[in-house]
Amino acid sequence: MPAQRRGAWSPEDIRGAMRLYAVTDDAWLDGRTLTACVREALEGGATCVQLRQKGAPSASVALAARALAPACREFGVPLLVDDDVEAARAAGVDGVHVGQSDAACAEARAALGEDAIIGVSVQTVEQARAAEAAGADYLGVGAVVDTSTKPEAWVVSLEEFRAIAAAVDIPVVAIGGLNAATVPLLADYDVDGAAVVSAIFAADDIAGATHELSRIIGETLG
Repeated sequence: MPAQRRGAWSPEDIRGAMRLYAVTDDAWLDGRTLTACVREALEGGATCVQLRQKGAPSASVALAARALAPACREFGVPLLVDDDVEAARAAGVDGVHVGQSDAACAEARAALGEDAIIGVSVQTVEQARAAEAAGADYLGVGAVVDTSTKPEAWVVSLEEFRAIAAAVDIPVVAIGGLNAATVPLLADYDVDGAAVVSAIFAADDIAGATHELSRIIGETLG
């Protein structure tokens, strides 16, 4: 099935947005506001922002998403909500990212409509093919490196990652344990970009850290 346009975002836009995919984590705010931290990441070159607030009420997640939306629009970057389809719908953001144990891709599409960008976390070829068939616009694959952010995530081997990327036509973003030291490992992967959490939001200089990651990704992926 040919890739579809999602509202303002063409398939090419969505693929480009995977380049440096910033995933928020309130644990690293250290007295800073989430809005300020996300703006710094955007200034540093983040190409997509995922709001991740595990366990927070939908109303709270929607409120945070609304606060981030103006900066993401200003920089022309998609804003997605992790897991919470209801919060994504209430906030009117660009889409949602769901996992294997979260709302199914098809359910998210039904709730958010054809204009929404929907990403799905996968670890196997079977999961990847099922997500694409259900209408996913991109896949998050990992963990590619052991990570403290999601210690329950298993590491996807290089062989399995390559098999996943070869099995689908939609973009694939690597996630899990990626930072300035580990992003160069992606040179061996068939991948459209890197999803990064603490290497951005735990940094004292978020804009500088994001800019450096953007540089390394450019050198690694071309």
